[in-house]
Amino acid sequence: MSKRFLHYGWIIISAGFLTVLGAHGFRRFAYSLVLKDMKVALNLDYFQLGLIATGNFIGYLAFATIGGALASKYGSRKVITLSVIVMGVTMILTGAANTFFEVFVLRLITGLGHGSSYLPAMALPSIWFAMKLRGRATGYVSAGIGVGFSLAGVIVPLVLTTYGADGWRYAWFYLGTALLLIGVVDLLLIRNKPEDLGLKPVGYEERPNPKNDPESSQGGSSFQWRLVYASKEIWLVGIVYFMYGFSYIIYITFFAAYLQTVFGWTIAEASSLWFMVGILSIFSGIIWGWISDVLGRKYGIALAYIVLMISYILYAMAFPPVGIYASAILFGIAAWSVPTVSVVAAADYVEPKLRSAAAGFVTLFFGIGQAFGPAAGGYAIEATKVFANAFYIAAVVSLIGGLGALLLRKPPKA
Repeated sequence: MSKRFLHYGWIIISAGFLTVLGAHGFRRFAYSLVLKDMKVALNLDYFQLGLIATGNFIGYLAFATIGGALASKYGSRKVITLSVIVMGVTMILTGAANTFFEVFVLRLITGLGHGSSYLPAMALPSIWFAMKLRGRATGYVSAGIGVGFSLAGVIVPLVLTTYGADGWRYAWFYLGTALLLIGVVDLLLIRNKPEDLGLKPVGYEERPNPKNDPESSQGGSSFQWRLVYASKEIWLVGIVYFMYGFSYIIYITFFAAYLQTVFGWTIAEASSLWFMVGILSIFSGIIWGWISDVLGRKYGIALAYIVLMISYILYAMAFPPVGIYASAILFGIAAWSVPTVSVVAAADYVEPKLRSAAAGFVTLFFGIGQAFGPAAGGYAIEATKVFANAFYIAAVVSLIGGLGALLLRKPPKA
């Protein structure tokens, strides 16, 4: 029997990469770039702009869990395609909006589409690849975050310069159209599981007892969410993932303000350093996915947390400018490490048809951590009048996350 030159699993990876690029890169990071122009054009205040961002985040968090469950039940192809199209349409409509209420509702719906597309896309490698390859395969998909981040940083300023006062509208038009095109690609290329094409997962090896083989995509006959929610190991992955959401968002939220307030950097200088972080982060998922394939998920997560912890400590201590640049480099290298490996780790504990649901469930913990992190960091700054204390908190929480990861048990193997 002749082997295919290219397993279709790699086509799935390409579609997942584009989905993450659009959902997490264009949809998420573009808002901060057009925020100032939207404020002027729509006569908004910073409180309203914050509410818009909060509404978008609420939408994402609400459907990060539900979207994963829907993809597990109805198929990743339908859920991802519909969600990406919803994002594209609402982003285009955002460019045509004229009031705060319109923008708030549209960004809320865009967030819903983000949550129900990103997690199923990140879970696709766990369905299409054997356990020994899932980490690096998921890393290739997560590389879309860094690429989207960087592309948005190039495209949006160019559009803003070209179209002047209405540039922010055209930015949403162009990025929304890109999402619609990605939705068409998802519809044409994504398939729910290898068996749909008569294939086995990439790297799959026949087992003596295939009925008990977690790497086979056959699974049980019924869809039972309780197998996800009743798993102690998946809960532990979620708690570990919470620590990442809590800590990394402190670093991101106060990154530029720290440089401007304490060290007198200009916003242009801070943005240039952050762009470097975005470029480095393109490779973080691939690197840490591979590490988790070689060392195991728990050691991959623990090691990633150590790198992140050092990054936060260096940023707090600064040693300007060496510590600042070293921190940025380390954070870029490990930026999407924990999200990549956590999604794979959760998926390792359940059968293929439940892996999107498992990914969505642990992401709920991440979202909760992300909601509380900035408040905790901001309170530390205000209460102590020492900006660096926010980053020390992030470092301590990262240490807890790394220790928690070491408690994970090895997933079952046939």
